[in-house]
Amino acid sequence: MLKYLVAHEAITRFIAFAILAIIIAMAEYFFPRRPAIRYRWPTNLALLAIDSVIIRVISAISLTGFASLATQYQLGVLPQLGLSAIAQIALAIVVLDLTLYGQHRLLHSVPMFWKFHAVHHADSEFDVTTGVRFHPLEAVFSLCFKAIAVVVCGAPVIAVLLFEVLLNAASLFGHSNIRLATSVDHALRLIIVTPDMHRIHHSVQSAEREHNFGFFASVWDRLFGTYQTEPALSHATMTLGLPKSAAPAQNRGLWALLCMPFMSAPGN
Repeated sequence: MLKYLVAHEAITRFIAFAILAIIIAMAEYFFPRRPAIRYRWPTNLALLAIDSVIIRVISAISLTGFASLATQYQLGVLPQLGLSAIAQIALAIVVLDLTLYGQHRLLHSVPMFWKFHAVHHADSEFDVTTGVRFHPLEAVFSLCFKAIAVVVCGAPVIAVLLFEVLLNAASLFGHSNIRLATSVDHALRLIIVTPDMHRIHHSVQSAEREHNFGFFASVWDRLFGTYQTEPALSHATMTLGLPKSAAPAQNRGLWALLCMPFMSAPGN
């Protein structure tokens, strides 16, 4: 079964992504945290489509392909540790999640990278489609960053596939507009990033944007001092996105967003 999933990695990821996206979109409809504003959906989904095509065109090797090469030539750290297969898989997923936390902070701290990542933050609302709203050049950078991490880590192929599915799930759920009971949210936050936790990161306030960088595990923000429990304003009234002076293109459609890194200088 695992060999089949790895051999059909693209379709496996797509099916998992589509099922989860539909479930989360339905949950948002019935249990919204904030009023739904769906006029942004066509633009956000168009970015997803463009990113997917570009990644497929420029990369003949998927992340699992890089993992397969690393395994074949015994590259990376994990194969040298003499761990069991299960331990290698678990440790690889943890390391890759930490790597993504580091990448996210890099996107905020390096001005050139921030210009492209600002397209993600320029979304004036926050729902499941925000989790797929990335500039194509950021998607390319992220692929390269993850590929290097996979090879250096020496991550097993199945670990990379599981991590990619997990990453998609975390991005969709963490950006969702689902209302969770406070007790449920606080319990989940002990392990994973919740929508209320990550929404703070999308605040229009620059100080709040420098918190809650995690994708899946919430421990990294706590460990590195970037965790914030609640926004200054309530989740229902806080303003999301970027100041219009920093990103005037944020609500002007697909072409404006594609050109935004080159036409404006969004401040962080």
